[in-house]
Amino acid sequence: MTNLSPWRATILTLFPEMFPGPLGVSLSGKALASGIWALEARDIRASATDRHRSVDDTPAGGGPGMVLRADILAAAIDAANAPADLPRLLMSPRGRPLTQGYVRQLAAGPGALIVCGRFEGVDQRVIEARQLEEVSIGDYVLSGGEIAAVALIDACVRLLPGVMGKADSGTEESFSEALLEYPQFTRPQTFEGRTIPEILISGDHAKVAAWRRAEAEALTRSRRPDLLSANQKPRKDATEG
Repeated sequence: MTNLSPWRATILTLFPEMFPGPLGVSLSGKALASGIWALEARDIRASATDRHRSVDDTPAGGGPGMVLRADILAAAIDAANAPADLPRLLMSPRGRPLTQGYVRQLAAGPGALIVCGRFEGVDQRVIEARQLEEVSIGDYVLSGGEIAAVALIDACVRLLPGVMGKADSGTEESFSEALLEYPQFTRPQTFEGRTIPEILISGDHAKVAAWRRAEAEALTRSRRPDLLSANQKPRKDATEG
């Protein structure tokens, strides 16, 4: 039996060919075919503006890797035209833990728009501007958010009426070296009135490192204080006595 309004997963990814993947077989696949839930995988590169379809740039303040640009990802989110009541999630190792309680909450709603991150992360400004809620499936690092998105969707779909009676999986948030990651930024320097913190473009590497450490500690205190108490207390900045 199909639902009049199926639970809907809209995925924003650089690799739409990864979907439905495992979600197209077994219980989730049967439920997808019968219309209990719906899936749309959208290519973030479709919102790129140059001939190379570039979506990333180097981190503001320096460092390894690349960061997904705020303007490109925002355009991809806007183009998805998701309903206003659809939760907007970003699969991220520093996000809130995906617990069974949260899975039940998502499964009881209309679905989710899920952004799959890549590289070193996503420009902090689009996270704030598009009100993305960061969600993590565990304390480990993946190559991208696609596998995490599959896990989240599978956990939700199996709770939908007509798929399976009970769900019993639970997960925790990803983390590295006892601190959550600091906010990331990249070009453009100004995005929808939000600017990159001046310290990151100052060229002072010591101040950049101190700012990142302070931001990481603040995020960890706010989101995962248990990590600080279970591992170590925050170190003092080099500027402190």
